[in-house]
Amino acid sequence: MAQVNKTYNRAAAITKSDTVNFDGSTYSANPTTQAIAAEAVYCGGAGVVAAIFPSGNVENFTVTAGQTLPLHLIRVNNTNTTASLMVALYED
Repeated sequence: MAQVNKTYNRAAAITKSDTVNFDGSTYSANPTTQAIAAEAVYCGGAGVVAAIFPSGNVENFTVTAGQTLPLHLIRVNNTNTTASLMVALYED
C-alpha cells in the first residue's frame, strides 16, 4: 500500500473493541446515528488490523510497523487484531 502524504489535525489512541466505536458509540445501521469515521489509522506495531467500515463490513489488513491505512473506519475489532500502537487520524 502506498504511503499516505496527508496532514491530519486530530489524533486519538485506539482501544480495540468488538462493540464500541472510536467515538464511543455502538454501531448502528441507522444513518442518522452512525459513528464518526476516522480518515486513516496509523499502526505503530506490525500485525493484523480487523477494520470495521461505516457500512459494518469487516476486513482484515496486514500492516507493517509505522504504516498508515488510508481508510475511513469506525472501529478496530479486538478479535483478530494483532497490530499495536494504533491511532485514529482525523482531518476535521
